Amino acid sequence: MFNPFKVKGLYLCIYLVLLGSAPILKAQNTNSDTFLSNLTETNISQVINLALDSDLGFNRLTHLGDYYGPRLSGSKQLEDAIDWAVTEMTNDGFDRVWKQDVMVPHWVRGNEFARISSPISRNLPMLGLGGSIGTNGEVLAGEIVVVHSFEELEERKNEVQGNIVLFNVPFTTYGQTVSYRVNGAIEAAKHGAIASIIASVASYSIQTPHTGVMYYEDGVPKIPHAAITVEDANLIDRFIQRGETVRFELYMEAETKEDALSHNVIAEYQGTELPDEIIVLGGHIDSWDVGQGVMDDGGGCIAAWEAVRLLIENGIRPKRTIRVVLWTNEENGLRGANEYARWVQEDEKSLEKHVIAMESDAGVFDPLGFGFSGTDTAYDQLTEIAQLLESIEANELRKGGGGADIGPLMNKGVPGMGLNVDGEKYFWFHHTDGDTIEKLNQEDFNECVATMAAYALGIADAQVTLDR
Repeated sequence: MFNPFKVKGLYLCIYLVLLGSAPILKAQNTNSDTFLSNLTETNISQVINLALDSDLGFNRLTHLGDYYGPRLSGSKQLEDAIDWAVTEMTNDGFDRVWKQDVMVPHWVRGNEFARISSPISRNLPMLGLGGSIGTNGEVLAGEIVVVHSFEELEERKNEVQGNIVLFNVPFTTYGQTVSYRVNGAIEAAKHGAIASIIASVASYSIQTPHTGVMYYEDGVPKIPHAAITVEDANLIDRFIQRGETVRFELYMEAETKEDALSHNVIAEYQGTELPDEIIVLGGHIDSWDVGQGVMDDGGGCIAAWEAVRLLIENGIRPKRTIRVVLWTNEENGLRGANEYARWVQEDEKSLEKHVIAMESDAGVFDPLGFGFSGTDTAYDQLTEIAQLLESIEANELRKGGGGADIGPLMNKGVPGMGLNVDGEKYFWFHHTDGDTIEKLNQEDFNECVATMAAYALGIADAQVTLDR
């Protein structure tokens, strides 16, 4: 998943819910001035309970990870996962399911390794960063220069020529620390570095390297850029603090090939009374080329899909159309999100009829609720839905929210919502081989489904269109 400077919140909440509890009719909302009707409230309560007691969604997420993850843009695994989703969605009874063509970047990692050759000999876990060049078929060797900020790099720029820069920057927030992954190669190359490496962008590490996208700048030499573990970055730092010279070897076969054809997956459940008004929810189907991509962001995709599948299975058809979108190429380009936004504006000409866009891309951990970006009137309308999620303590509705894949829609005026979860451990596993199904649990996932279903149904079946 990737917007280079996207910050995903770290929250804590308590899981407390009674499975199978009967839907409760609310005393309010008995007149036409309210956003929700009593019938819609009853249906929301029913769908919440159905989501909490379901196995299908989590089993599908496990299947996605086991058979198709990892799913980097340009890979066969990604396109196979997309075809699987189209088949399953069609079988689920969506009114319309289709693939939208998107040309995406195609970066290939190849073989790679890193090691310290002096003052000790040690092979290091490492991951090349997405978009990096390789080492031209050779083992690149050089002396390490450790810096702890871009400011320190500037102060010590005369030491960099012909050497390898290590950015050993402690994790503070993702938005701050990720800049060394994104821009580190540019800044190191400006001063003559032959390669750059970073301490992985991780809030906690167990010798686990984290990959992610990086960039080059026109007019600045391209150098290889890779991530090592936090522990090994600190080891190198300690050697240098003792006055040792640390020599480092790096080998990378990484290359960027010509753009490849990929697809957004779009599935519609058409409304009964206002089918041209559209509620969009989803996540991104691509992932990095490590792990299973279930946390980032297979879980967001399957949760949105399952939220609507439950409506279909139980014959709950709202007034407005609900559209599930599984965006491609979020991690290293946002091509899917940009193409969808272009298409709805220029081809489908439905931009003004997009009522809201919702996204889950912070892991399907214990949900707190949603962050919302829109008018104050719309916020007040949505509080009627939020209060129906008190039983699972997902009733928080924050002002301000969105996501990378719905960003292009929001930039064109569509209100946006991003699912907020207890993300305390998210950056332990983010963009690593550790993004596997074992890091998730079914109860949390089902609560995410329930939360997304409540808002999707509530907005789609509301008595009036959400304010914009």
